[in-house]
Amino acid sequence: MANGEIISGFLAPHPPHILYAENPPQNEPRSQGGWEQLRWAYERARASVEALKPDVLLVHSPHWITSVGHHFIGVEHLAGRSVDPIFPNLFRFDYSIKFDVELAEACCEEGRKAGLQTKMMRNPRFRVDYGTITALHMIRPQWDIPVVSISANNTPYYLSMEEGQVEMDLLGKATREAIAKSGKRAVLLASNTLSHWHFHQEPEPPEDMTQEHPQSQLGYQWDMRMIELMRRGEMNEVFRLLPQFIDEAFAEVKSGAFTWMHAAMQYPQLAAELHGYGTVIGTGNAVMEWNLLKAGLARAAAEAA
Repeated sequence: MANGEIISGFLAPHPPHILYAENPPQNEPRSQGGWEQLRWAYERARASVEALKPDVLLVHSPHWITSVGHHFIGVEHLAGRSVDPIFPNLFRFDYSIKFDVELAEACCEEGRKAGLQTKMMRNPRFRVDYGTITALHMIRPQWDIPVVSISANNTPYYLSMEEGQVEMDLLGKATREAIAKSGKRAVLLASNTLSHWHFHQEPEPPEDMTQEHPQSQLGYQWDMRMIELMRRGEMNEVFRLLPQFIDEAFAEVKSGAFTWMHAAMQYPQLAAELHGYGTVIGTGNAVMEWNLLKAGLARAAAEAA
């Protein structure tokens, strides 16, 4: 068996506002900046990825929704324009993405063997969603690392929370198995916001930071409670509280990426590094990392010693 492994996992929120504020050449709208705390957080995360030198990035986004089964992009290269359906004034992004189809196929097959309904997406004109693009651009704006993109089956929304989390646990374990057999060093991106209560009116201009603050005090308090637990490495307690957190803070981790990532990493009781926290239209966003290599929980760490 090849010695592929997961070397780190990131909670990588995807509000299009932070990409817009970076003014990358691929995005048509121009901004005056804003959301600096989150953008600086991603700068720190980028430095970590640069040091890790992964072979592949795997991202699970809640905005590629597939109601029947878990889908994987099976096209080697996709290019086009992605437009945010809610914020087209901020996000009109021309993307060009290279995908690791071999690993995607392996993840799909391991998921099928685990009892999940899985499918490869082979449409060469498929338009990539903004949640996938934002997380990938903010973590690696060079776009030079191949990607495995995974859809959100949204089982937690259609069935029970418990059933949905079981599905995502199985998907994470299947992902881990596929990576191990691939021989590749992988970084996982859970493209999720924390508390998701948000404002319904946009300021003018959108990057007016005098108008940016938590929409819900309860949601903010929940974010701080969960972040502190993650920073202390009390992940069993995080997952015990997860259903209540989702219910009371309307947390976007309900879509499953967070559980998928930690299941793939075997639920390490590892203190996360908080790269930064900030709100976007009132929602709570944390860029956090569980660096398995730095913690000595990846074989590559032992080999380098």
